[in-house]
Amino acid sequence: RQIKLSPSSLNLFLDWPRCFWLEKNKNIKRPRGIFPSLPGGMDLVIKSYFDRYRLKNELPPEINGKVTGKLLVNMSIIEKWRSWHATYLCYEDKSINAILSGALDDCLTDNEFYIPLDYKTRGSDLTEDPRKYYQTQLDCYCLILEASNYKTKGLAYLVYYWPIEVSENGLVRFHVEPIKIETNIESAKKVFRDAVISLNRAIPKASPNCEYCNLEATR
Repeated sequence: RQIKLSPSSLNLFLDWPRCFWLEKNKNIKRPRGIFPSLPGGMDLVIKSYFDRYRLKNELPPEINGKVTGKLLVNMSIIEKWRSWHATYLCYEDKSINAILSGALDDCLTDNEFYIPLDYKTRGSDLTEDPRKYYQTQLDCYCLILEASNYKTKGLAYLVYYWPIEVSENGLVRFHVEPIKIETNIESAKKVFRDAVISLNRAIPKASPNCEYCNLEATR
């Protein structure tokens, strides 16, 4: 069978190999619990906001001069890239019969180069290096762009939004912080390959730090 993975599944592999193996081989997924709807709502609002500037071929003023390039102007392409069902961006490794695909929030262009851009919302300002959590995701975005014949520059952006204050009539003011991340598509290829190979091996041992691994082991 052909294995299909996403950047988020590779993060699961890196953090919790046993949970990854159980999800992909046994369809046993980690319990999600109640997931707040606010981040998804913010994502839609931010996309709509960026699209208004896209139609004017401009950057939102909060990031203008702070990022390389301009917004990809082709709205039909962006709509496809944002959709898990419609996106055609993928990387295939035929030697292991596997495909990596993903959906992008947005993309910048700089001449013939494409630069992935991802929106992130959080409750407060940054206290840790975002590469700790999002390096593999952004590496994968550049890999699938390159594999789909879109040249990249070895970089991507995270655009963070966190609330500062609330004023009258429900108006919330956000701080906006773009973060440039250098990317490595060879690293993405290695993680992808390692993840696929792990699925053809024995189930990894439960991590002592993973409550889900240990819960599954007691069944």
